Amino acid sequence: MDQLLQYTLTGLAVGMIYALIALGFALIWKSSRVANLALGQLVLISSWFAYSTLVDFKLPIWAGMILTILFAIFLGWMIERFTLRPMIGQPILSLIAVTLGIGYFLEGIVTMAWPISIARLPLLFPQEPVTIGTAVISQEYLWAAGISIVLFILLSLFFKYHKMGIAMRASADDQLAVQACAVPITSIFSMSWIFACVVAAIGGILISSIGGITNALVETGFKSFSVVILGGLDSFIGCMVAGPIIGLCENVGAGYLTPLLGPGIKELIPFVIIIIVMLIRPYGLFGEERIERI
Repeated sequence: MDQLLQYTLTGLAVGMIYALIALGFALIWKSSRVANLALGQLVLISSWFAYSTLVDFKLPIWAGMILTILFAIFLGWMIERFTLRPMIGQPILSLIAVTLGIGYFLEGIVTMAWPISIARLPLLFPQEPVTIGTAVISQEYLWAAGISIVLFILLSLFFKYHKMGIAMRASADDQLAVQACAVPITSIFSMSWIFACVVAAIGGILISSIGGITNALVETGFKSFSVVILGGLDSFIGCMVAGPIIGLCENVGAGYLTPLLGPGIKELIPFVIIIIVMLIRPYGLFGEERIERI
């Protein structure tokens, strides 16, 4: 029972980070119907950039975080402006292939700029563990979960009340109506990519503070994709609900199945969930069920 509580709490905390990263995928899909397959590489390059600001240039933590977020904003704008905007009107498969190419391009930049394969960020949070019931949890998990929840609340308020947030939600239903309201659709696409890169950067910093920086962060993006599949491609609430579910299944399953099936089972569980969801409920828990007539 002690182990179950430990696995549950850490799984929920990691799941909230997955949910935050998955929100970036949902943002782009909801506004432009483009599947961002470069999500994991965005997490990876942002984590290494944060490492450089804090370790190589020895900046204070607050300065390093601000620079990382500014880097993410610039990266999101560059990707949308110079690679995806020229592809407007092209088949959706071409757009998806472009995001895949962007992912490999970013991964190549990481390999050249940071040839070391593993690193750790400086200590960002207090190190004294917290006791919850019979479980002892590192504060990195609690801080990561708390920051993710706060960002979810702030983004939800933005999409509900801010003019640009409302326009971004409306563009998923009727882009012509949005343009009729004098909101350029290209600005919405650009803002979607900027938000996606920012949440990927913050998620990367949070997950790196727990497990360090490795190429396995690319897999974190794919795990976040499983969150989107479970919650629904076009649902922000689905991301917030599905993230903890994926994290919980991953940690609890790995905790009890690793002695029987080996350590690789932890990486397998999110993708098994994808297969099951696609077979049973392909539009996810909160996704919009679309019926097309021929």
